[in-house]
Amino acid sequence: MKNILVTGGNGQLATCLKEVSEEQSDLNLLFVSSKQLDITDYNAINNFFKKNDISYCINCAAYTAVDNAENDIEAATKVNVDGARNLSKVCSLFNTILIHISTDFVFDGEKTSLFSEEDKEIPVCVYGQTKLKGEIAVAESWEKHIIIRTSWLYSEYGNNFLKTMLKLGAERDKLGVVVDQIGTPTYAVDLAKVIVAFIHKESINFGTFHFSNEGVASWYDFAKSIFDISKTKVELLPIKSESYPTPAKRPAFSVMDKSKIKKELNITIPYWRDSLKIALKNLS
Repeated sequence: MKNILVTGGNGQLATCLKEVSEEQSDLNLLFVSSKQLDITDYNAINNFFKKNDISYCINCAAYTAVDNAENDIEAATKVNVDGARNLSKVCSLFNTILIHISTDFVFDGEKTSLFSEEDKEIPVCVYGQTKLKGEIAVAESWEKHIIIRTSWLYSEYGNNFLKTMLKLGAERDKLGVVVDQIGTPTYAVDLAKVIVAFIHKESINFGTFHFSNEGVASWYDFAKSIFDISKTKVELLPIKSESYPTPAKRPAFSVMDKSKIKKELNITIPYWRDSLKIALKNLS
């Protein structure tokens, strides 16, 4: 049986991994919160690995408060860069494969065609900058790594756009949502299944991969689908980003090319609206 360490054990992706791995009798997932294992503490990680025979480490721990990061660079760097480096270095000592979760925010969003793994990373906010530095730290510290960049993650668990929209839709008659930021919503359960697929793969080509659901949407499209499918009656207004200023700049376009991961795992990726229907059904 493989022992698999999952950091960020209370987050939505880790919770989805719990759900997906329940039927995997050959996998023993060890979920740790930041209180149980602080990834910014190298010695704590090293001691944990000494006590447990870890085959894979899935790093779901991250500083993800995008706007707060603009004024809290130190905290974001500690988790997203130093924490990622610590895990990678310890994984190299124990020959543990590291699966590190990253983001579409490493791109500037200036393209209007799909972003591939070979495209130059130009993050436009502190969160994206720290996540990119974390990727670099992982790659420089240990060759046996899989970096998965994802986008617009949501699920039935934790705080996310889906649950925020359902809450606001129930409270308000009218709602404005940004229409000029384009990407792809990603159901965290689908990402969890991909992570498990990597663990089951006998021969892995290590490196960076892109994963989101299929399709393209604006945040307005995403909200419209949430309200349509859930039959929530609210007047939805498309607004421009400049009408809803935020401390952190977001990529205007961050749709990712997923051909590499589809070829690597031989998978078909669900269309984003189909996965959204599943999440909403589970929530209801």
